Amino acid sequence: MRAPRGPRGPAAQPQPLLLLCLLAAGRPGSADDRPPASPFISLSAREEILARYSNLSLESHNLSLTEYSNVAVEKNIILQRPSNVELTCQFTTSGNLNSVNATWRKDDELIENGYLINATGKILYTQYMFTIIDSKQMGNYSCFFHEEKEQRGTFNFKVPELHGKNKPVITYVGDSTVLICKCQECAPLNWTWYHMNGSEQVPLDVQMSDKYVISGPNANETRLKIMHLSEEDQGAYWCRAIFQLGESEDHIDLAVLSYLVPLKPFLAIAAEVVLLVAIILLCEMYTQKKKNRPDDGKEFEQIEQLKSDDSNGIENNVPRYRKNESVGQ
Repeated sequence: MRAPRGPRGPAAQPQPLLLLCLLAAGRPGSADDRPPASPFISLSAREEILARYSNLSLESHNLSLTEYSNVAVEKNIILQRPSNVELTCQFTTSGNLNSVNATWRKDDELIENGYLINATGKILYTQYMFTIIDSKQMGNYSCFFHEEKEQRGTFNFKVPELHGKNKPVITYVGDSTVLICKCQECAPLNWTWYHMNGSEQVPLDVQMSDKYVISGPNANETRLKIMHLSEEDQGAYWCRAIFQLGESEDHIDLAVLSYLVPLKPFLAIAAEVVLLVAIILLCEMYTQKKKNRPDDGKEFEQIEQLKSDDSNGIENNVPRYRKNESVGQ
């Protein structure tokens, strides 16, 4: 196999202290809680790393890639306290391993040295061992295998994620509510709560004991009790957990309603019913009035006919009266 140069890794030539065997990645298993010897790092170098931070645990993780991998292979690693870390990538190919180069990157920055490369059969191994002691060393560590097609494996180091409530918490004016935020199998150094004021996170005044009470039955859980709720209290509340290696946060949405809010749908339906009844009554009155108009016309004609008949009767009786009067004379 051709030995990579420069940033591609140290030469893979046989060395007395390098063990050419398959990696048996695992956690400490010896009687003195120290990990077994690695096939990549010399015993003296390994012991030097472990001795420097002998009080830290060892995190060993590995990824497997092949020449046929179509997507990047990733692994999420949760850390909440400083640790020694041992990362191993293995690449299997049917081609010539001498044409394969291996490199490491931390986020987008090329790691110049500190990692080793070895080969067994058709498998190329690369290993990077380091120590994470603060948040600056958290992030993404990627191994690259350069052949005709580049293959990548990524280790994502994160602090534990928090879990609030996915759905909004709905309550009413004057009531009290409890917001719960927690994480699984974690023990943050500290918990804090914030309330969103526009785009700004405002820390809650925990001195207002008649308004806010923060408690936690367990180390991995925090509870915020808000009393005497008003509509000004609604909005997003953020909980933040502080770990040795970083921070994690999540939010819970709180909606505070007045007691008239549940009545609004009923009032809207009642208003629609009243409006519909009024329209029906107006239509009935209009229809009834329209039906009565022909009867009024007939009655008027009958009255006019009666008047006409009465007039004709009077006129016919007057001459007869005069005629009778003249005969008497």
